[in-house]
Amino acid sequence: MLPLFLVEENTVRESGESAVFDVSQHTNQNLLLTFGITHAVEQESIGITIHGSSDGVVWKPRPLVSFAPKSYCGTYQLILPPREARYVKAVWNVARWSPGGHRPYFRFYVFAQPSRAQAAVAGAA
Repeated sequence: MLPLFLVEENTVRESGESAVFDVSQHTNQNLLLTFGITHAVEQESIGITIHGSSDGVVWKPRPLVSFAPKSYCGTYQLILPPREARYVKAVWNVARWSPGGHRPYFRFYVFAQPSRAQAAVAGAA
C-alpha cells in the first residue's frame, strides 16, 4: 500500500538493491518517486534504477525508470508512469573516482507515492 519507502534512509558503502514491493493496486496510475541523499562524500556518485517484474522473481532486463547518478545531497523526483509490472525494486550503484582505496559513502532513501501529475509522453502533441 502506498505511500511507502522503497529504501528507508540507509547508509551504504557498496551497490545493492531493496526488498521487492507489490504495487499491483497502483499499476494504472503514475507514481511519484523521491530519491533523497542526506549525506555524501566528495568524488563519489550514486545512481538509482527502478526495476519491474510480473512475478517478483524474474526481472525485466531494462529498468522502468532511472535517476541519473548524483554526487551531492538533495532531493530528486521523477514520475514512474503506469506499467505492467506488479512488483518493483530499487537498485543502487555507487562509485568513487578518486585514488586512495576509500569505499563510497552515502546516506539516502527512496520513497514512492501516488502522483496526480501526468507523465510526459515522447512525441505527444
